[in-house]
Amino acid sequence: MRAYVLGTVPYIKAWDLQRRLVTARSSGEIGDLLLLLEHPPTITLGRAAKREHLLAEPADLERHGVELIETDRGGDITFHGPGQIVGYPIVDLRAHRPDIHWYLRTLEQALISFAASVGVKARRCPPHTGVWVGDRKLAAIGVHARHWVTSHGFALNVSDLREWFDLIVPCGLHELGVTSLEAELGYPMEPRALLKDLARCIGGHFPCTLDVDDPAGRAWRENCRGILADALDPGCVTVLD
Repeated sequence: MRAYVLGTVPYIKAWDLQRRLVTARSSGEIGDLLLLLEHPPTITLGRAAKREHLLAEPADLERHGVELIETDRGGDITFHGPGQIVGYPIVDLRAHRPDIHWYLRTLEQALISFAASVGVKARRCPPHTGVWVGDRKLAAIGVHARHWVTSHGFALNVSDLREWFDLIVPCGLHELGVTSLEAELGYPMEPRALLKDLARCIGGHFPCTLDVDDPAGRAWRENCRGILADALDPGCVTVLD
């Protein structure tokens, strides 16, 4: 799985890019890939979201510079913003296992393994989706699939974001809290310094079956590069090998 670091991208722009990549993956023009990025402060409502889980008034959101967006991903309400690593895997599950529940559990395991690699003991918290430390959510997961090709993905809290999460009932779970790698480890962390290891961990759970030197693999890379260049400033895109 090839990983692309996009920097800070507005949520709607990233969503539109995902749709284009899903179409290209469905038609076989590109291979599986992982987008790693950060969003400006954004609250998103998933398909199962309840408006009462938004605790802030529109004036409060405007004052905080937070955008509110309804999406087609699964799940309830969550926050995206600086201090998170947001990951959007574009994966054709037919090349792995056409099973959304398997995909969710595999994403969870990849993030649990990554957390362990930096010294944080995380876990699942059935029946809730995501990655947890005790009863505090470390990473939210909400996905969408069309013709077995995935979009949306995960948001891993690196910095302390509790002030932002006070604007909502995270994932609609009143009784559970949120945490971050910084809060668990007790010292600041730089999200960009974690990207390469995180990408390797995610990619290791969704191995590519096509050699990167294969002609089709080279065509996939060129097609993907073209889509990204058309959607974003090429200078903002970094490829993680």
